Amino acid sequence: MITQAEARQTNEMIRDEKLDVRTITMGIDILDCADENIERFCTKVYDKITKTAKDLVKTGDEIAMEFGVPVVNKRISVTPVSVAASACRCEDYVPVAKTLDAAANEVGVDFIGGFSALVQKGESTSDVKLIRSIPEALASTDIVCSSVNLGSSRSGINMDAVKRIGHIIKETALLTKDADSLGCAKFVAFCNAVEDNPFMAGAFHGVGERDCAINVGVSGPGVVKRALEDVRGADFETLCETVKKTAFRITRVGQLVAREASQRLNVPFGIIDLSLAPTPAVGDSVAEILQEMGLEYAGAPGTTAALAILNDNVKKGGVMASSYVGGLSGAFIPVSEDHGMIEAVEAGALCLEKLEAMTCVCSVGLDMIAIPGDTTEETISGIIADEMAIGMVNNKTTAVRIVPVYGKKAGDTVTFGGLLGYAPIMPVNKFSCASFVNRGGRIPAPIHSFKN
Repeated sequence: MITQAEARQTNEMIRDEKLDVRTITMGIDILDCADENIERFCTKVYDKITKTAKDLVKTGDEIAMEFGVPVVNKRISVTPVSVAASACRCEDYVPVAKTLDAAANEVGVDFIGGFSALVQKGESTSDVKLIRSIPEALASTDIVCSSVNLGSSRSGINMDAVKRIGHIIKETALLTKDADSLGCAKFVAFCNAVEDNPFMAGAFHGVGERDCAINVGVSGPGVVKRALEDVRGADFETLCETVKKTAFRITRVGQLVAREASQRLNVPFGIIDLSLAPTPAVGDSVAEILQEMGLEYAGAPGTTAALAILNDNVKKGGVMASSYVGGLSGAFIPVSEDHGMIEAVEAGALCLEKLEAMTCVCSVGLDMIAIPGDTTEETISGIIADEMAIGMVNNKTTAVRIVPVYGKKAGDTVTFGGLLGYAPIMPVNKFSCASFVNRGGRIPAPIHSFKN
């Protein structure tokens, strides 16, 4: 039960500190739509999504109105299409992507995820079809998001797929060049992808999940920053306790919304994802939290340590507030979506290599980074391989969402709009990794993968 004091604190967080429920995401299993005929499969998928999620947006809006908690996005994730559509006899899965887009638009959600494949140890025929379909699928749809899991701590890294994804990203950038290569912003390459992630572009409904579930992602970087202002200059123990207590309060809000949505929709509650996901708005920035900790800019010496403190204590506070904290939960560092990160790049404090170091301790990885359009596909594959290695060795989720913007060079800027914000084009190391990427095969799992 939420007490009156907690309700008062919550109102202050919403009014003054930009606390919001970033997303209510309904996960829908589409395995029971399997069919050899792709047209019948698409019809079944459309019917199931539009029937199951018909009240999702209305319910989210009603909860936001009644409780006074902004619910920014309503989203859907489905079973990875490469698994669900594997029985279809067809050349590609672009029709499936268009069906997902149509169904999502019909029920009024903001995004739909699950045009995905899991290829950490190898690729099936269906996986190859899906990966080959990604550029056209993202170019011909509006709100479909795609992801591919390329590695895991138990399986290693599928370098054949890593190489292929470098090409896929470049092709997607080319097909969407008239929109500043925006298609790439709807694609994520993962290592150790989780099955209950409510955040786009990497959300999919895992094959180990129930038929349908409600997952809620809560965000509140502004709330954390405001709390740290009250302990400015205090020791690290005080700093950590402040972050934990604040994360506890934020998670309680998410728990309330998630339970209410689950009950009203008659759909089982899945998890709360307590991720500090920033927006381009001033005061809603993870970089500002790092500055409040004592850094002149994100990227200054000490940044990785500060981010580690933030991430760990967000998780500690969250798990005390809910028994079902899951997803990614921690701190996101997307460059284009965080005005503090953008300022750090423009000041010269933050580069691609420093961002990579920071991903060792943050929730995901290299996120919403715009790079020159002439960056080679081998270089993109090399960047992905580095990030996959961090996830594999450290037994954590890492990801790459990178946008080679056609016609842009380092120092230019690109505007994506909405929550995706704008970004400076970041320079990329010019030295070649082509011979390394072209070796092919699979990087074996690290020794600590043997845990049976």
